[in-house]
Amino acid sequence: MKNRKEKTAKKGEKPKPKKEVYVEKKGLIGVGDDYHIYHMQKKDRLLAFLAGLGAGALIVYVFFKSIVFSIIAGVLAGILVQPLYCGHLCEKRKKTLLMQFRDMLESLASSYSAGKNTQGAFEDAYGDMVQIYGKESDIAKELGIILAGINSNINVEKMLMDFADRSEQRDIESFADVFEVSVKQGANIKDIISATRDIINDKIEIELEIGTMLAGNKNELNIMMVMPLIIMLSMEGLGGSMTSNSPLNIVIKLIAIGIFGAAYMIGRKLTDIKV
Repeated sequence: MKNRKEKTAKKGEKPKPKKEVYVEKKGLIGVGDDYHIYHMQKKDRLLAFLAGLGAGALIVYVFFKSIVFSIIAGVLAGILVQPLYCGHLCEKRKKTLLMQFRDMLESLASSYSAGKNTQGAFEDAYGDMVQIYGKESDIAKELGIILAGINSNINVEKMLMDFADRSEQRDIESFADVFEVSVKQGANIKDIISATRDIINDKIEIELEIGTMLAGNKNELNIMMVMPLIIMLSMEGLGGSMTSNSPLNIVIKLIAIGIFGAAYMIGRKLTDIKV
């Protein structure tokens, strides 16, 4: 009887909504990169693991003087730092893409000023970006995809919207929206491209100024994270009782490491200002 009631209750219950799984976007012609996601290469994973291993092992050894625990902590840190480093590389790639996109707009504006049509302007921009950044750069690949779409009779505005959707960049999305409206209404595309380029230039200059202003604070934050190691080494030289591994000292050391780690993460977020 109980089993039947449980089954009836389960039937009457509303099914829990399934978690949405993000599907990587491949673009209209199936060859585009999704800039929301970064696929780490083997060298990236190795570099992140070695950095985490070295930092984790050093910190644990200075605090607890145990080689075994230092190795274990280093390995765990090397594994845990992987997604953090992946996120850092993803953000770096998107910033680089925006810088390249600004130069692409410069090239497009020059081509439109010279009287080129849309396809000719994008072909010239592709050649310029290959010369400046190389054929394997993100912007050169994206321009190659746009040209391939144009040759397949896909409207350039659709290709730009697809690029903007994958880029996760508000400036690129705004440009694609305005470009689409301009093409439909016959507006002056050259002026729109020049205005977008100026806006991106201003944004980049502001970000550089903010970065310069916060450079000192970031350096101070990094120095503060090294201070606990220096303090522990100094206390060892003075023969402090806190360097011993009594149960109480171990708890205190673990709490101190946790506090400094949390303070570092909060400090990084406070100094990471986006325009």
